[in-house]
Amino acid sequence: MIPDAVPGHTAAGSRRIGLASVAGMVGTVLFVSVFTVYGWLCRGYSPTSMFVSELSLGPYGWVQMLNFVLTGALVVIFGRGLAAHFGTGPKSQAGPVLLQCMGVSLVVSGLFATDPSAMFDQASVHGVVHGIFGAVFFTLAPVSCFVFYRRFCSDRAWRPLAGWTLAAGIILSLGVVLLKVSQQPASGLFEWKGLIQRVILVTIMTWIFAVASQLRHLSRDGEPGLQAQP
Repeated sequence: MIPDAVPGHTAAGSRRIGLASVAGMVGTVLFVSVFTVYGWLCRGYSPTSMFVSELSLGPYGWVQMLNFVLTGALVVIFGRGLAAHFGTGPKSQAGPVLLQCMGVSLVVSGLFATDPSAMFDQASVHGVVHGIFGAVFFTLAPVSCFVFYRRFCSDRAWRPLAGWTLAAGIILSLGVVLLKVSQQPASGLFEWKGLIQRVILVTIMTWIFAVASQLRHLSRDGEPGLQAQP
Protein backbone atom coordinates (compact mmCIF):
# COMPACT_ATOMS: atom_id res chain seq x y z
CA MET A 1 0.00 0.00 0.00
CA ILE A 2 1.15 3.53 -0.70
CA PRO A 3 1.50 5.63 2.46
CA ASP A 4 -0.06 9.08 2.61
CA ALA A 5 3.22 10.92 2.84
CA VAL A 6 4.48 13.89 0.90
CA PRO A 7 7.13 12.71 -1.58
CA GLY A 8 10.53 14.15 -2.05
CA HIS A 9 11.38 13.99 1.69
CA THR A 10 12.68 10.41 1.58
CA ALA A 11 14.10 8.16 -1.09
CA ALA A 12 11.73 5.39 0.03
CA GLY A 13 8.72 7.63 -0.50
CA SER A 14 9.86 8.51 -4.00
CA ARG A 15 10.40 4.84 -4.83
CA ARG A 16 6.91 3.91 -3.66
CA ILE A 17 5.37 6.69 -5.69
CA GLY A 18 7.50 5.65 -8.66
CA LEU A 19 6.11 2.12 -8.38
CA ALA A 20 2.58 3.52 -8.18
CA SER A 21 3.19 5.45 -11.40
CA VAL A 22 4.33 2.25 -13.10
CA ALA A 23 1.12 0.58 -11.90
CA GLY A 24 -0.87 3.32 -13.62
CA MET A 25 1.01 2.93 -16.90
CA VAL A 26 0.89 -0.87 -16.88
CA GLY A 27 -2.80 -0.96 -15.97
CA THR A 28 -3.89 1.29 -18.84
CA VAL A 29 -1.81 -0.53 -21.45
CA LEU A 30 -3.00 -3.89 -20.13
CA PHE A 31 -6.67 -2.92 -20.27
CA VAL A 32 -6.68 -1.57 -23.82
CA SER A 33 -4.41 -4.32 -25.16
CA VAL A 34 -6.50 -7.15 -23.72
CA PHE A 35 -9.91 -5.92 -24.90
CA THR A 36 -8.47 -5.07 -28.33
CA VAL A 37 -6.68 -8.36 -28.97
CA TYR A 38 -9.36 -10.51 -27.35
CA GLY A 39 -12.01 -8.68 -29.38
CA TRP A 40 -10.17 -9.59 -32.59
CA LEU A 41 -9.86 -13.23 -31.54
CA CYS A 42 -13.39 -13.70 -30.20
CA ARG A 43 -15.55 -15.23 -32.97
CA GLY A 44 -18.85 -13.45 -33.52
CA TYR A 45 -17.83 -10.41 -31.51
CA SER A 46 -18.24 -6.97 -33.12
CA PRO A 47 -16.04 -4.20 -31.67
CA THR A 48 -18.19 -1.52 -33.28
CA SER A 49 -21.60 -2.67 -32.06
CA MET A 50 -20.83 -4.56 -28.84
CA PHE A 51 -19.54 -3.29 -25.51
CA VAL A 52 -16.15 -4.19 -24.10
CA SER A 53 -17.96 -5.80 -21.18
CA GLU A 54 -19.59 -8.32 -23.51
CA LEU A 55 -16.22 -9.99 -23.89
CA SER A 56 -16.90 -11.36 -20.40
CA LEU A 57 -19.67 -13.55 -21.85
CA GLY A 58 -18.89 -17.02 -23.13
CA PRO A 59 -16.44 -19.77 -22.11
CA TYR A 60 -13.40 -17.48 -22.04
CA GLY A 61 -15.17 -14.53 -20.47
CA TRP A 62 -12.94 -14.82 -17.42
CA VAL A 63 -10.16 -13.18 -19.46
CA GLN A 64 -12.01 -9.87 -19.71
CA MET A 65 -13.34 -10.15 -16.16
CA LEU A 66 -9.77 -10.58 -14.90
CA ASN A 67 -8.74 -7.67 -17.09
CA PHE A 68 -11.27 -5.44 -15.30
CA VAL A 69 -10.11 -6.58 -11.85
CA LEU A 70 -6.36 -6.24 -12.48
CA THR A 71 -6.69 -2.88 -14.20
CA GLY A 72 -8.93 -1.55 -11.45
CA ALA A 73 -6.50 -2.66 -8.75
CA LEU A 74 -3.59 -1.00 -10.56
CA VAL A 75 -5.56 2.23 -10.97
CA VAL A 76 -6.31 2.24 -7.24
CA ILE A 77 -2.59 1.82 -6.48
CA PHE A 78 -1.80 4.64 -8.88
CA GLY A 79 -4.40 6.88 -7.25
CA ARG A 80 -2.83 6.23 -3.85
CA GLY A 81 0.58 7.17 -5.18
CA LEU A 82 -0.74 10.34 -6.77
CA ALA A 83 -2.41 11.29 -3.48
CA ALA A 84 0.90 10.84 -1.67
CA HIS A 85 2.67 13.00 -4.24
CA PHE A 86 0.15 15.85 -4.04
CA GLY A 87 0.05 15.92 -0.25
CA THR A 88 -2.82 17.16 1.89
CA GLY A 89 -5.69 19.52 1.20
CA PRO A 90 -9.10 18.98 -0.44
CA LYS A 91 -7.97 20.42 -3.76
CA SER A 92 -5.00 18.03 -3.86
CA GLN A 93 -6.85 14.93 -2.73
CA ALA A 94 -10.09 15.23 -4.71
CA GLY A 95 -8.61 14.03 -8.01
CA PRO A 96 -6.73 11.02 -6.60
CA VAL A 97 -9.84 9.97 -4.66
CA LEU A 98 -11.89 10.07 -7.86
CA LEU A 99 -9.27 7.92 -9.60
CA GLN A 100 -9.41 5.39 -6.78
CA CYS A 101 -13.20 5.28 -7.03
CA MET A 102 -12.85 4.62 -10.75
CA GLY A 103 -10.45 1.79 -9.99
CA VAL A 104 -12.83 0.24 -7.47
CA SER A 105 -15.64 0.53 -10.03
CA LEU A 106 -13.56 -1.44 -12.54
CA VAL A 107 -12.84 -4.14 -9.96
CA VAL A 108 -16.51 -4.56 -9.02
CA SER A 109 -17.56 -4.48 -12.67
CA GLY A 110 -15.12 -7.30 -13.33
CA LEU A 111 -16.53 -9.42 -10.55
CA PHE A 112 -20.06 -9.23 -12.01
CA ALA A 113 -20.57 -10.23 -15.64
CA THR A 114 -22.70 -8.03 -17.86
CA ASP A 115 -25.81 -8.93 -19.85
CA PRO A 116 -25.85 -8.90 -23.66
CA SER A 117 -26.36 -5.29 -24.73
CA ALA A 118 -29.24 -6.15 -27.09
CA MET A 119 -31.29 -7.75 -24.32
CA PHE A 120 -32.21 -4.79 -22.10
CA ASP A 121 -35.41 -6.51 -20.93
CA GLN A 122 -33.52 -9.50 -19.48
CA ALA A 123 -31.20 -7.80 -16.98
CA SER A 124 -29.90 -10.17 -14.31
CA VAL A 125 -28.75 -9.19 -10.83
CA HIS A 126 -25.09 -9.47 -11.78
CA GLY A 127 -25.81 -7.50 -14.94
CA VAL A 128 -27.45 -4.72 -12.95
CA VAL A 129 -24.51 -4.52 -10.51
CA HIS A 130 -22.09 -4.43 -13.43
CA GLY A 131 -24.12 -1.69 -15.08
CA ILE A 132 -24.27 0.45 -11.94
CA PHE A 133 -20.53 0.42 -11.35
CA GLY A 134 -19.89 0.83 -15.06
CA ALA A 135 -22.04 3.97 -14.97
CA VAL A 136 -20.05 5.22 -11.98
CA PHE A 137 -16.80 4.76 -13.92
CA PHE A 138 -18.04 6.56 -17.03
CA THR A 139 -19.53 9.39 -14.95
CA LEU A 140 -16.36 9.95 -12.94
CA ALA A 141 -14.05 9.84 -15.97
CA PRO A 142 -14.81 13.37 -17.27
CA VAL A 143 -15.38 14.72 -13.76
CA SER A 144 -11.91 13.60 -12.70
CA CYS A 145 -10.34 15.33 -15.70
CA PHE A 146 -11.99 18.64 -14.84
CA VAL A 147 -10.92 18.31 -11.19
CA PHE A 148 -7.34 17.53 -12.18
CA TYR A 149 -7.35 20.40 -14.68
CA ARG A 150 -7.94 22.84 -11.85
CA ARG A 151 -5.19 21.19 -9.80
CA PHE A 152 -2.70 21.13 -12.66
CA CYS A 153 -3.20 24.82 -13.46
CA SER A 154 -1.98 25.71 -9.96
CA ASP A 155 1.18 23.58 -10.07
CA ARG A 156 4.14 24.46 -12.28
CA ALA A 157 5.30 20.84 -12.47
CA TRP A 158 1.93 19.65 -13.77
CA ARG A 159 0.88 22.67 -15.83
CA PRO A 160 2.06 21.13 -19.16
CA LEU A 161 -0.71 18.52 -18.80
CA ALA A 162 -3.46 21.05 -18.00
CA GLY A 163 -4.53 21.71 -21.60
CA TRP A 164 -4.56 18.03 -22.50
CA THR A 165 -6.53 17.28 -19.35
CA LEU A 166 -9.18 19.85 -20.23
CA ALA A 167 -9.41 18.48 -23.77
CA ALA A 168 -9.79 14.94 -22.43
CA GLY A 169 -12.57 16.09 -20.10
CA ILE A 170 -14.49 17.68 -22.97
CA ILE A 171 -14.06 14.63 -25.22
CA LEU A 172 -15.17 12.32 -22.43
CA SER A 173 -18.21 14.45 -21.64
CA LEU A 174 -19.36 14.38 -25.25
CA GLY A 175 -18.58 10.68 -25.49
CA VAL A 176 -20.66 9.81 -22.42
CA VAL A 177 -23.65 11.70 -23.86
CA LEU A 178 -23.32 9.89 -27.19
CA LEU A 179 -22.90 6.57 -25.39
CA LYS A 180 -26.15 7.13 -23.51
CA VAL A 181 -27.96 7.91 -26.76
CA SER A 182 -26.42 4.92 -28.54
CA GLN A 183 -27.76 2.51 -25.92
CA GLN A 184 -31.31 3.07 -27.14
CA PRO A 185 -32.22 0.38 -29.73
CA ALA A 186 -34.15 2.93 -31.80
CA SER A 187 -31.13 5.22 -32.02
CA GLY A 188 -29.20 5.51 -35.27
CA LEU A 189 -26.05 5.11 -33.18
CA PHE A 190 -27.09 1.76 -31.72
CA GLU A 191 -24.85 -0.22 -34.07
CA TRP A 192 -21.92 2.06 -33.17
CA LYS A 193 -22.20 1.94 -29.40
CA GLY A 194 -19.19 -0.33 -29.10
CA LEU A 195 -17.00 2.08 -31.05
CA ILE A 196 -18.22 5.06 -29.00
CA GLN A 197 -17.43 3.22 -25.78
CA ARG A 198 -13.96 2.40 -27.06
CA VAL A 199 -13.24 6.03 -27.87
CA ILE A 200 -14.15 6.89 -24.26
CA LEU A 201 -12.05 4.09 -22.80
CA VAL A 202 -9.00 4.79 -24.94
CA THR A 203 -9.25 8.50 -24.11
CA ILE A 204 -9.39 8.02 -20.34
CA MET A 205 -6.73 5.30 -20.35
CA THR A 206 -4.41 7.44 -22.49
CA TRP A 207 -4.91 10.35 -20.11
CA ILE A 208 -4.20 8.18 -17.05
CA PHE A 209 -1.07 6.86 -18.78
CA ALA A 210 0.12 10.43 -19.43
CA VAL A 211 -0.46 11.46 -15.81
CA ALA A 212 1.28 8.32 -14.56
CA SER A 213 4.22 8.98 -16.87
CA GLN A 214 4.55 12.53 -15.51
CA LEU A 215 4.36 11.21 -11.95
CA ARG A 216 7.13 8.74 -12.80
CA HIS A 217 9.28 11.57 -14.11
CA LEU A 218 8.69 13.73 -11.03
CA SER A 219 9.33 10.86 -8.62
CA ARG A 220 12.71 10.23 -10.26
CA ASP A 221 13.61 13.90 -9.87
CA GLY A 222 12.39 13.86 -6.28
CA GLU A 223 10.15 16.85 -6.93
CA PRO A 224 7.10 17.05 -4.63
CA GLY A 225 3.74 18.42 -5.53
CA LEU A 226 2.22 21.33 -3.70
CA GLN A 227 1.89 20.08 -0.16
CA ALA A 228 -1.46 21.69 0.53
CA GLN A 229 -4.21 22.93 -1.76
CA PRO A 230 -7.07 24.11 0.45
